[in-house]
Amino acid sequence: MTLAGLHSSPLLFGILNVTADSFSDGGKYLTPEAAIAHGQELIAEGAHVLDVGPASSHPDAKPVPVEEEIKRLASVLPDLQKVGAVISVDSYQTETQRWALAAGADYLNDIQGFADEAFYPELGEASAKLIVMHSIQGVGQATRAAPPSGSMIDHVSRFFEARFAALEKAGVARARLILDPGMGFFLGSQPDPSLEVLRNLALLKERFGVPVFVSVSRKSFLRALSGADVRGAMAPTLAAELYTALSGADMIRTHEPRPLAQALKVWAALAG
Repeated sequence: MTLAGLHSSPLLFGILNVTADSFSDGGKYLTPEAAIAHGQELIAEGAHVLDVGPASSHPDAKPVPVEEEIKRLASVLPDLQKVGAVISVDSYQTETQRWALAAGADYLNDIQGFADEAFYPELGEASAKLIVMHSIQGVGQATRAAPPSGSMIDHVSRFFEARFAALEKAGVARARLILDPGMGFFLGSQPDPSLEVLRNLALLKERFGVPVFVSVSRKSFLRALSGADVRGAMAPTLAAELYTALSGADMIRTHEPRPLAQALKVWAALAG
């Protein structure tokens, strides 16, 4: 591994959970006032994009109705957009995505990888970029399922070959597609599948020729490897995030953009 391979300028997506039961921050930013203030803080700390999630997707999360998702988003997006925030909406519910497109979201981030083919014509007519995530669950939030047998990279690749082809056939330009291989429980209940995928990010990027998006921040597999709890997971997270940058990740979703932005500056200076 060499310093020369570092992607020193990935886009940083600051995680803004407008939820009651996030594994990382509970309901800390559920009120509009708290969410808007935290969004502005994330931007000040180096986030280029705010990834706004109206519902949690970890295995123990409670489902949130579409109406509540939209209510949560509507309470914060206009104010964040007024201060110039670039917005990503993190939801797999079609009606929420439809609302987000009408509200001017710059990105849609879907943990199901846009499983609703009936929505594809509308996606084809839109301009927002699509973060297409792979998960072993296929639909719905994460579970504690065991990974499928065989190579996880092969499994991930087959998913993107089929999903990208379907989206492009419906009129979604390839230039709008972003590849998220999934991490943590979205790849399986143990760390090994996530480690396999992280070690092969460069292969996925070369194979599909689209930007690669990675979200490892505070994930359970990093906590399992390091022995850290959620509050103490900054160091394991930063190590994994720097590794993804070294592997060519174009976008990194993080709870704490400041240490990552600072680390990337130092690493780039060392690389010359």
